[in-house]
Parts: sequence; C-alpha cells; structure tokens
Amino acid sequence: MEWSYLNPRDLPDWSSFFSQVICVEGHGVRHVFVSGQVGVDARKQLAGDGGFEAQTERAFENLGTALAAAGAAWQHVVKLTIYVVGYQEARAAVIGRAIRARFAAGKLPTCSLIGVQALAESRFAIEVEARALLDREATPDNLPQQAGPV
Repeated sequence: MEWSYLNPRDLPDWSSFFSQVICVEGHGVRHVFVSGQVGVDARKQLAGDGGFEAQTERAFENLGTALAAAGAAWQHVVKLTIYVVGYQEARAAVIGRAIRARFAAGKLPTCSLIGVQALAESRFAIEVEARALLDREATPDNLPQQAGPV
C-alpha cells in the first residue's frame, strides 16, 4: 500500500499538529481521509460574520478543497462526520442545505451528526470530516460525472 500525506496550501496550516488529508492506495482503490474542516480561511480567520451558517459553508468549502487535493470529488465521499457545538435541531437545516448543494438526490453519503460541548478552539461552531473512495486510476479528467449538484 502507498500512503501520502497532504496539506493543501489553500487550507489553514495545522501541519505541526496533524495532516489535512491522508491517501492510502492499494488493490486499485484510493482511500481518502480528510481531517475535520472548520469555518476558517487559510489565514485561520473565521468566515463571514463568524456565525453558524458562514462557518458551515466555509467548512464544506474547505472539505471540497481537501478532496480536490487528493484527486477526489464530492461523488466519491462515502462518509461525513459532522461535529456541532451546542447542537440544536434548527442547525440541521443549515447543514442539510450544505450537503444537498454538493450531493445529488439519492446519492447522499452516510453521515453522523454529533453534538459536542467544544471543538479545538472555542470560536469554532462546526467541524466536518470525510472519507472517500475512488479508483486508483481516477484523475480529475476521467472522474465519473454525477448528476445534480456537485
């Protein structure tokens, strides 16, 4: 098996603590593991007004950047794990919009939505991590196309 560790420049640099993405390739399959993405830009500044919606959108944007760095796309995601500080049911609508904007109806990944007391920094409201699978030979030019939002 081949392992690669990625820390894309367009994401915050946490490399002294963890890798943003790890790819494990073997038996014709690439497994992509993306660390939890939060609602900050590459300079670690909170997105927009710092509210839950802005942080959610930015966390998903960061997740897309991490997937792309590994040669993966939304349609390759098999599992999302979403951590929400002080979870309230109304926040599910915001998260649901972010998910539906990226995945085709009927082709949603598995998902765990977990309410937590806190994340790594007190200013973070949401963290989204993913696991993806794709053919080892897949490249951005020959990835299968998914109908609907991507």
